[in-house]
Parts: sequence; structure tokens; C-alpha cells
Amino acid sequence: MKKERVLITGAAGFLGSHLCDRFVTEGFQVIGMDNLITGDLRNIEHLMHLENFEFYHHDVTKFVHVPGKLHYILHFASPASPIDYLKIPIQTLKVGSLGTHHLLGLAKNKNARILVASTSEVYGDPTVHPQNEDYWGNVNPIGPRGVYDEAKRFQEAITMAYHTFHGLETRIVRIFNTYGPRMRLNDGRVLPAFIGQALRGEDLTIFGDGSQTRSFCYVDDLVEGIYRLLFSDYAYPVNVGNPDEITIAEFAEEIIKLTGTTQKVIYKELPVDDPKQRQPDITRAREILKWEPKVKRAEGLRITYEYFKNLPQERLYEDANHKSFEKYTVK
Repeated sequence: MKKERVLITGAAGFLGSHLCDRFVTEGFQVIGMDNLITGDLRNIEHLMHLENFEFYHHDVTKFVHVPGKLHYILHFASPASPIDYLKIPIQTLKVGSLGTHHLLGLAKNKNARILVASTSEVYGDPTVHPQNEDYWGNVNPIGPRGVYDEAKRFQEAITMAYHTFHGLETRIVRIFNTYGPRMRLNDGRVLPAFIGQALRGEDLTIFGDGSQTRSFCYVDDLVEGIYRLLFSDYAYPVNVGNPDEITIAEFAEEIIKLTGTTQKVIYKELPVDDPKQRQPDITRAREILKWEPKVKRAEGLRITYEYFKNLPQERLYEDANHKSFEKYTVK
């Protein structure tokens, strides 16, 4: 019996690489695709020698062709950190619009089921707390974060249009703050930023007064939720995240305790449109997917810190855009 084939875009990124691991482990024939603008081949180098994994170096904003049968597509190609999407705003909009359109067309052509990665950022700076899937959001479309927020909102809209008009099998996951090994230390997100500053002996930077909240989900829990959603019969958006909410100031104290850093905390101005609260209502995930996070934050942070602490020293200072390994042949 031939293995089912799955295409994972954004495969060399943080989440994409963990999804590649999961589907390889589950026995699928995995095709990873990434243009490596923000992805890093080091995240998937351990898969390169496997018979059931292959890598395509390709930009999904251009026409996407995959020969042969294809059973599933997971669309995770997109800049996901403020540093990235503020640096490359046009590419961010294109991957959410053109890229999604191309992959939906591919799914239709291959009669494949497609899951698209949306985000809690579709809720913007929310006026409803915690955020449930029926909340339409509070987004500034022309603010600096609009390039990411609106790209994801359009992505959801076109995905649902393909579902309702073409009868395509679609799934939409709204991902809340996720962390774990393979995050980039210098991508602007709060958890790797704090750990990176601690490891480099720098002061920990809090933007705003630290009262804003986030809810952090460990990557293994997130991957499990995504896996269950793909194989569910539910076509509408589902929040996947950890509802254990914490303020940024409290989180900084947890990182100080974890890392043993002696640096002080400094405060800077809050960026424009930065959400004040972020907490998922996961009632739908609990009911439909029988899913909820299992990894406590203390345990997940310990694993993540050990990963970062054991990186080569030079990686603590790398620029946000990594250089990919040239020794690999990509196609």
C-alpha cells in the first residue's frame, strides 16, 4: 500500500518543521516546501536523508506544481513575527493572498484536503475576552500590523469561499502564541526575545507597562491540535492555543528565575496596535477535537531554554534572516 502524500508549506520554519516531524513519524510521504526567506534548513536537516521526506525550494506566491497524487496540504508559509512582516510587508500580503490562492487551486486539482494556518491576530486588539471563534475582531487594516492581520483574514475568507463554492475539503486553525525549540531568538516575539537577552547578558525589554497578556502553548500540544483538526470533519475556524494567561511582566519574572539572569528589566514604548490581551477560548477544540494542551508552561519553558542554551554561541547573535545550508541540493 502506497503512503499518503502531504505537502507542508513553510516547512523550514518553526511550526512547519515540527509538522514535518509529526507527519514523517506517522508514516506519510512528506513534501516540504519553503522559499527560505524566513525559514532555515537547519530545522529540517535531520529529515533530509529519509526516503519519505523531500524538499522543494519554492515560493508559493508563484504557481505551485507537485507531480503525482497529493492527499493533504498544510499551508504554513508566512512570516509570523513582527520583525519579519514589518521588514517584508508586501511578501507577507502576497503569501496570504496569492500563495493561499495557488494552494487552494492545487488542492482542488488534486482533490486534496487543505488546512490553512490562521492566527489569533485576526482578532486584532480584542474587545472580547477570551477570544472565541465567533468574534469578528478589532483590526486596523492600514496600521503596521495590518499587513499580517489582513493577509490572514483574507486567507480565511478565500479558504471558506473555496469550501462553499467548490466543495473543497478545508480546515482553518487559528493559532495562538506558541513556543518551543527551533524558534528564532531574534524574531521579535516575546519569549525568544527574553531568553535571547538573558543568554547574551542583556537587559530584558518590556514594551508598554507589562500589563498586556499572552497565553503560551507548547509546540507539541499545538501540533497535536492541528493533526486532530486536519482529520476532523469540521470546516470552520478552530482556536488552538493554551488558555493559561499571564502578563508580560509576570512572564519576564519567570524567565529571570528560569535563566538565573541578573540583568534588570527595562521598559520601552508599546508598538502601534499591539494587542493588550490574548487568551483563546478553546471550547470548540475541546468539544470537536477532544483536545486541550497538556504541557505546563514551566515544563515547556525548561525544554525550550535547554534548546537555546545549547546552541552554538554565534547563533545567539544571528540576524533575523538566517543563511541556509548550501550543502543541500534543493529542487
